Amino acid sequence: MSAAAPQERQPKKILVLGATSGMAEACVRLWAARGDSLFLVARNAERLNAVAADAGVRGAAWVGTAATDLDDTAAHPALLAHAADSMGGIDIAFLAFGVLGAAEDHSFAAAAPVLHTNLVAAASAVLWLADYFTQRHTGTLAVLSSVAGDRGRKSNYIYGASKAGLSTLVDGLRNRIDREGVRVMTIKPGPVRTAMTESMKGSARFADVEKVAAAMVAAIDKGTDVVYVPGMWRVIMAVVRAIPERLFKRLNL
Repeated sequence: MSAAAPQERQPKKILVLGATSGMAEACVRLWAARGDSLFLVARNAERLNAVAADAGVRGAAWVGTAATDLDDTAAHPALLAHAADSMGGIDIAFLAFGVLGAAEDHSFAAAAPVLHTNLVAAASAVLWLADYFTQRHTGTLAVLSSVAGDRGRKSNYIYGASKAGLSTLVDGLRNRIDREGVRVMTIKPGPVRTAMTESMKGSARFADVEKVAAAMVAAIDKGTDVVYVPGMWRVIMAVVRAIPERLFKRLNL
């Protein structure tokens, strides 16, 4: 008896929020090359159009765009419904927008925009998409968080707090709707070389964005619950979380 032929992969309909971020753009290139349909959302229209045009050249089955400020949570329901209608549904939603903020500015005035973008605005989109997928009992919601959210450090605790809140939200959401047939993923990259991090000290040693994107796309295909990329960060952050507070507070991190 001959072995069954491998099942051919069906193209996906993928929504990307924050499509001009370095990691999202690298993922878009991979999805486009395998013929998926894409709806791309970002703030900068010129940059967004360039990413969309590149996706089309690479082989995307269809590409739609919306240039908008994702900080505007009131606009999310109409935007996300439009994306779903434009593609005839959403198979995968990848939330990849966020800001680092100025780590040296510890004022609330500086912290508020970081917390709003990374947590409040992200929560608005995540909760709408969770309801969308739950009603259909299918879909993958992949949310880009960060290892910075695993433990507060003096070098980036405001950014880390926003990502910790987002990770906790996604963890709880996964616990609530996984039984509904919806995959909810938390993706936690370590430092990655992108335009957002190029001015940071030691950025030359950060992970290669193309390798990180390939790992994230593979994880999204599998529907892995919590993904650290590169994988070594799972071990690193386990060690960091295990350090007693009386010692941790003396470290220069």
